[in-house]
Amino acid sequence: MPSTSPTVQIIGAGPTGSLAALALAEQGCFVCLRDLQSATALQSRSRAYAITHSSRRLLCRLGLWADLLEHLVPFDRLDLRDQATGQRAVFRLDDLAGSNQDHGAIGWILDHRPLMTVLLERLNQHSRVQLSLGEQPSHEDDDSTLPSLEVAADGPRSLTRTSWGIGVWRWPYRQGCLTAKVVLRGVRAGTAYELFRPEGPMAVLPLGGETYQVVWSAPLARCQQRAALPAALFLDQLAAVLPHGVQPDLLLDQPAAFPQEWMLSRRFNRGSGVLIGEAAHRCHPVGGQGLNLCWRDVEDLVRTVGSTSNPRRMAGRYSRRRIIDVLLVGVATDVLVRLFSNRQPVLLPLRWLSIQALARVGFLRRFSLRAMTDGPLQLCRSLPD
Repeated sequence: MPSTSPTVQIIGAGPTGSLAALALAEQGCFVCLRDLQSATALQSRSRAYAITHSSRRLLCRLGLWADLLEHLVPFDRLDLRDQATGQRAVFRLDDLAGSNQDHGAIGWILDHRPLMTVLLERLNQHSRVQLSLGEQPSHEDDDSTLPSLEVAADGPRSLTRTSWGIGVWRWPYRQGCLTAKVVLRGVRAGTAYELFRPEGPMAVLPLGGETYQVVWSAPLARCQQRAALPAALFLDQLAAVLPHGVQPDLLLDQPAAFPQEWMLSRRFNRGSGVLIGEAAHRCHPVGGQGLNLCWRDVEDLVRTVGSTSNPRRMAGRYSRRRIIDVLLVGVATDVLVRLFSNRQPVLLPLRWLSIQALARVGFLRRFSLRAMTDGPLQLCRSLPD
């Protein structure tokens, strides 16, 4: 670290803001993390995240992996199906890069509540972190003599981004996303599904035992209608779209529906302030890239803070570091959604050929999985492991 480490003000204590606070504190920064939500509210969200190997490495470096290990549900098989063409490709452990294979999983599924519980516990115990949750921000204790970096991690409708005068590009999808936790039978242990359907992609993610998170994309009005159905009718509709032999038995939470869009901030910095996570970008959930892309923001922010003591230079360098990764992931997920979420006859041969190639050519599976699990910028680099 530079001889004068900056103080860092972080707005937004969700998974990305909290992880950034811990990572920067470990770098020697004094961090003030604030959020208008209380700790209880921050932990109460009902959803799960796909954790890839890029995120695993970051969590290991911060000493969080061991704390989260009992809550991480690994999967060693990713079953990809295009229901319009009837084609299927299966990714297995030997499709991973060599050092990633040693960890015994293509990826992991992590529930929101234990993730936030572990993060907030670590932040409360850290001597260089000041937490301000569930209250209006106060600047009485700020030390204005130290260089300060401001980090906005307050989500896709970021008020901080708006106050900085940074606009965004938005490309709304004609889709919403419905999430629900269900009990399923008939699924091979350690399997996650990515199903391409004409109305939109669907992911089925293992949460341990027979419990699964369903991430179901469809026109928003249809998602909202399904979310409002009685449990029995919801399970009936779910049974009609799951792979043959997989049956839903029980709905464990209230399904939630929300709109989907590809959102990109027009810039990632202003002065000595930076945008991270969904305050800067948002992509379709296909492929489970969202949180992992946000956490690569954290990784690059930490590297940038370690390279200079000037907050304005930090902000500019961070912005230049992040743009390529964010664009590549955004474009890739957008192409997948537009190619596979339709009934266009002219596209069916291309879809058939794409899945057939993945099923038959090992190099293509390894290339695709490397991009998904390590990020597109790691394709031509040796892995840090």
